[in-house]
Amino acid sequence: MITSNLSITLNKVSSLKLKFWRMIRVITDIRLTIILLLVIALFSISGTLIEQEKSLEFYQKTYPHSPALFGFLTWNLILEIGLNHVYSTWWFLFLLVLFSTSLILCTFTRQWSALKAANKWNFYKKPYQLQKLALSSELKIEKIIPIVNILKGKKYKVFQENNTIYARKGIFGKVGPIIVHFGILIILCGSVIGSLTGFLEQRMVPSKSEFKVNSNLNLGPFSTSEISRDWKVRVNRFWIDYNSKGTVDQFYSNLSIINDEGKELKKETIYVNKPLHYNGVTIYQTNWGISSVQIQIDDGNIFQLPMVSLENDDQFKIWGTWIPLKSDLSEGISLIAKDLQGTMIIYDQEGNLYSAIRTGMPLTINGAQLKIHKLIGSTGLQIKADPGVPVVYMGFGLLMLGVIMSYVSHSQVWVLQINKTCLIGGKTNRSQIAFEKELKDIIDSLECLK
Repeated sequence: MITSNLSITLNKVSSLKLKFWRMIRVITDIRLTIILLLVIALFSISGTLIEQEKSLEFYQKTYPHSPALFGFLTWNLILEIGLNHVYSTWWFLFLLVLFSTSLILCTFTRQWSALKAANKWNFYKKPYQLQKLALSSELKIEKIIPIVNILKGKKYKVFQENNTIYARKGIFGKVGPIIVHFGILIILCGSVIGSLTGFLEQRMVPSKSEFKVNSNLNLGPFSTSEISRDWKVRVNRFWIDYNSKGTVDQFYSNLSIINDEGKELKKETIYVNKPLHYNGVTIYQTNWGISSVQIQIDDGNIFQLPMVSLENDDQFKIWGTWIPLKSDLSEGISLIAKDLQGTMIIYDQEGNLYSAIRTGMPLTINGAQLKIHKLIGSTGLQIKADPGVPVVYMGFGLLMLGVIMSYVSHSQVWVLQINKTCLIGGKTNRSQIAFEKELKDIIDSLECLK
């Protein structure tokens, strides 16, 4: 009975081992790795094309049910799958883990084994072993000592055993693919760290206003909202430079980092591709808008009205507001602006075009004198913290180093001395023509010594 139970247990263990190694073979299959890489690339592209971390209203407006984008992509499908935050979804992280596992196993079962095999002394002791090489020759030489000196002169590492020689160089070429794999893994780790521990916020901030960075963040699962408890951002000034055609050339924000007592900790002007860095947080200039307008009617006080972005069929943005002309709000006009250059359009209460107006220019309408004092811009800022960025940079550095090393040719030369006959042959994994020339130079040098 004991023997029978032991036999059953061993059979189960053997079956589990067999299943385990079958699973390992599937995971290390290069075809699976390529498929996973393509799937990850596809969803990464979708995360670039589909706006990330926007409001529900944005997705309902941009991706309606009718007409659906591509016939099937609607806002509820995007939210259900998680395409509105691709890089932090559980399934995208699972794909990264599965791809990383496949890459690690492939590295140790294939690349590491190839490196160990290349690092071994591999002597050829039979004539047919050299004769089957694509590059081989036969010489009449009594001693092989001159060959050793010539190979060393060509930067080969030479190993000798009795009447045989094995020489190699360019072993770094075999290390390169392993470093490439580790570089990719480190990049993936950095991306995961950024998704899990970083945060992202996008907001429109009027000029001359302040805000706390941690007031409304899209936090990663393991990030902390305490990062800016003791400081905030003040927009000192926002302005736009226009080109000769009247279109936007560049827009700028002068920002100050201040503490709770109002003391300035850092001040810098940012623009597109020139962000501000402070305390692990990066603030990018991404957009602009018109937040409000300052108006005076007759000789009354100057008051400020908010402006809102209006939908239109043209390519440019427009903002508008309604201006009351009477205190009981029974009568008013509409003001439309498309930039901060100062030219605006007035529509009367019936929606008819009334006149154009510029800042500082008085306009009489329905017995009231209207004067626009100032258009106040708002800056579109993206506030981001990504602790994984240094890790990603390190991964890219290793990746580039590994790619460069992979171009180093791993060349091998074998020599076999039989009586007064010397057989010499070699092979390389790349730069075949250069290696043929080098081997020919070695043979020519030996011919001269005869």
